[in-house]
Amino acid sequence: MKKKLGRLAVTAGVTVAVIAPLATTAAAVVVNPGTRQGSLTQAGPLAEHGFPAWYRDSNGLRLEACTTLEDPLCSTLPDEVPNPDAPVSYPDNFPGEFFYQLAGAEMTLSNGVDFGIGMDLEGAWAAEEVKDGDQMVFGRVRIRFDANEGDRFRITHPYGIDDLTATDRGVNMTEDIGTTPGAFGHAISSRIGPFLKWDPAVAPAAPAGYTGDPGVDHQVVGSPYSTNFVRVEQLDPVSGAVTAQLGFTDLFSVQGRYATNSGVDIDQATYTVGADGSGVVEVYATSEPGQSIEVSANAVLGFRTTKLRGGNGRYYGRFPVTGPVPPGVTIEVVNSGDRPVAKKTRKVVDVVRVTDARYDSDAGTLTVAASSSDADVTPPAFSVTGFGPINGPFTGVTAPPATVTVTSTGGGSTTVPVTGTGQVFLPDMPVASAVATSGAVAGQRVVLDGSGSTGSIDSYAWSQISGPNVPLTDATLAKASFVPTTPGTYSFRLAVSGPGGAGLPATVTVVIGGTAPAQAAAGADQTVVRGRTVTLDGSGSTGAETYSWRQVSGPAVTLVGATSARPTFTYPAMTLPAAPGPNDGYVHNNDPVVLELAVTNPAGTGTARVTIRPQAETLGGLTVRYRTGNNEWRISGTSSLLAGQRVTAVLGSTLTGRVVGAPVTVDAAGGFSIRVTGPNPGAVRTISFVTSTGAQVLGTPVTVTN
Repeated sequence: MKKKLGRLAVTAGVTVAVIAPLATTAAAVVVNPGTRQGSLTQAGPLAEHGFPAWYRDSNGLRLEACTTLEDPLCSTLPDEVPNPDAPVSYPDNFPGEFFYQLAGAEMTLSNGVDFGIGMDLEGAWAAEEVKDGDQMVFGRVRIRFDANEGDRFRITHPYGIDDLTATDRGVNMTEDIGTTPGAFGHAISSRIGPFLKWDPAVAPAAPAGYTGDPGVDHQVVGSPYSTNFVRVEQLDPVSGAVTAQLGFTDLFSVQGRYATNSGVDIDQATYTVGADGSGVVEVYATSEPGQSIEVSANAVLGFRTTKLRGGNGRYYGRFPVTGPVPPGVTIEVVNSGDRPVAKKTRKVVDVVRVTDARYDSDAGTLTVAASSSDADVTPPAFSVTGFGPINGPFTGVTAPPATVTVTSTGGGSTTVPVTGTGQVFLPDMPVASAVATSGAVAGQRVVLDGSGSTGSIDSYAWSQISGPNVPLTDATLAKASFVPTTPGTYSFRLAVSGPGGAGLPATVTVVIGGTAPAQAAAGADQTVVRGRTVTLDGSGSTGAETYSWRQVSGPAVTLVGATSARPTFTYPAMTLPAAPGPNDGYVHNNDPVVLELAVTNPAGTGTARVTIRPQAETLGGLTVRYRTGNNEWRISGTSSLLAGQRVTAVLGSTLTGRVVGAPVTVDAAGGFSIRVTGPNPGAVRTISFVTSTGAQVLGTPVTVTN
């Protein structure tokens, strides 16, 4: 089984499976089987190869990586190692992929099809080659078996339930969670976990130190849903009801080795040195509880191999420094109880303490001050990320960052929040803007509009500054109005104020003409595709106080906003002949829609009309064949109009006969085709066409064959 399930390609950062609501293109839908009892919980320290030394599950089991070829119970595949005859080593002879858990089941279904499922925690390389920084670990569920396209199945297995629909390749579902290089915690959120192991209540027992023997199928425990089996059921493609059980097994092949090493991580290594050059190095490390964690002897720093003090998986040590700490010096921390001994190195850096990180918004300055644990004769210098060396306040800072990172030449760095000083900010002074109705005549209401003013505004104040005196309505609102009684030139001022103070006023001048009837302008004639929205435009009318649109002729439409200057309507699609026909009363009406606009003011009314025509459409390439042997129609053609319209074919040289099939939709390239059984044309040897966008072709010849 290992050879069948081992070599599985991945793509970094991508989940291979399609996890989506069931549809014709869906590979799988993950079904919630109930409350999950257990999972993976922790990735261990990084080993020398850059992968976690182990993963832990909620049952406390730790499995280490199977990276070598010497252990038949925990082996990688020979074809994954560049030179399988040489010992595995990093990075020169390291496998392209390996497993913490390699688990799966195989069986032959009742229909004779071979079925396989893999449920693995796998280590691999993002670009499928050994390269530091490309390490990734992911949880994988893969299900494969042959099936007819469109068949639907439910697979119950230890890590859940999958509702699968076969494609033209059968069932081939892969779900990889955690394929981001270096993000080793992502695999914990996969469906893998807890680990599967041989059921201890079923003989034989698993080999000591292993979850099982991968060469022997065995019952297992560990499913977070207590589904320690695989069941394959066929479902009704529509209702999802179970139509048959195709297979069941509770025997699995599992590979996994319990971790004996714990590893070690160095969380921090810092130094403190006084003016006399003496001081300490402090080391913070983590591993499993009860480990023998040591710092290795360091001749440069002047201390010998010494144990760290530990508790609850945390380890700490303070070690003497007998002289200045050279830049870039490193320490080594080991877990001396591991075999081989786990080792980690880390650069020793100073401790940076930021004593001031302050922004003065009035002066536009950012002041940063810091100190170092290195108090030697020549103390380290500091710099701020994004700003540069600290040589006094940084000037010309329009807006500071929320935090600053201070780095020392001693290698240390720290990030702290920035605090601000200065006067509070208030809204900007508002800016008034004023416009008014144009083309008005005496006796017509004129609107003064200040809604285009900007800024935070608490009050509006309109006042008249010249022209015949008129009373203003709503003079304290954004929009005011007046009704002039005589022609002339009228000027008004708008003043606005808010938290930012009083803005500069704006003025607007309105020229009022003598009383004259309103003049209607209904806009230019239009040509549109049936089914689209049409916007009419009567805004070019002059002297209009009211608007009223009505339909004069053409297919009935419903106007939205019929009393506004710019109403809309949807040009109706052509009604198609109803199937199956005949339709003796059917009439093809492709007349334009004609509308009339009436505008009024106190002096009278003006009218104008506008015509909206349907977009012209032609059908071409028409081919009509009828086969008498199987009563089958094959019809195809193209349209000059790409609008997703529907096409209906009718027997005969008019559109009143029987309908052939059902309406079809013109595709994105302008083509359409009809392939149906019946009706028998009898002695009729022509076909007519009509589209929902208005095209018609009458009397296309039919080619009749056996």
